[in-house]
Amino acid sequence: MLNHPPSRTELVAEALAERGWAILGEFVPEATWHALAAEVRSAHARGDLRPAGVGTGERYRVAGEVRGDLVGWLEATTASAAQQDALLRLDSLRRTLNRELQLGLFDFEGHLTLYPPGASYRRHRDQHRGSHARVLSCVLYLNSNWRTEDEGQLRLYLDEAGSADYCDVLPEGGALVCFLSERFSHEVLPARRERLSLTGWFRRRS
Repeated sequence: MLNHPPSRTELVAEALAERGWAILGEFVPEATWHALAAEVRSAHARGDLRPAGVGTGERYRVAGEVRGDLVGWLEATTASAAQQDALLRLDSLRRTLNRELQLGLFDFEGHLTLYPPGASYRRHRDQHRGSHARVLSCVLYLNSNWRTEDEGQLRLYLDEAGSADYCDVLPEGGALVCFLSERFSHEVLPARRERLSLTGWFRRRS
């Protein structure tokens, strides 16, 4: 029996099993993430993006001192061709993770995101209080020619007991970062230029 090399989605599953987080370059074709970046900028120019909030229900509020991004939620019924391509690839990843890791991932919720220059998101976890629906956080970056001096890294804290151990990820176009939502706190550091992404979460049935 032939042993086939693992697929790209299986490599993500292996990394998640080993350390709880994974980075995969060129997750979508360049044409797809370029089109998504254009959609974010067009939505921003039309005024369709809204300041993101924190909390849920009665606790929901816009808190600029905590996070400064603008978002537009994805809707399956109005998804563009680029959004459909990205979502189909994410669903393929979901199926692989359920098969390999038995995570029970049911669906994906997400939004297009724009951080203006200087905006950030303070350290947090992606689980809402009293809910364990979000299982895996995913960020697909949409930024061309990102350089180290542009800053704006995703800082993923690897030491649950403190902040000494972390991994900084540059938001390079086409790359996917995913990590266990309940386990890892993280923050978005200020960038010197506009920072774009498709951000969301695989959820289990609540």
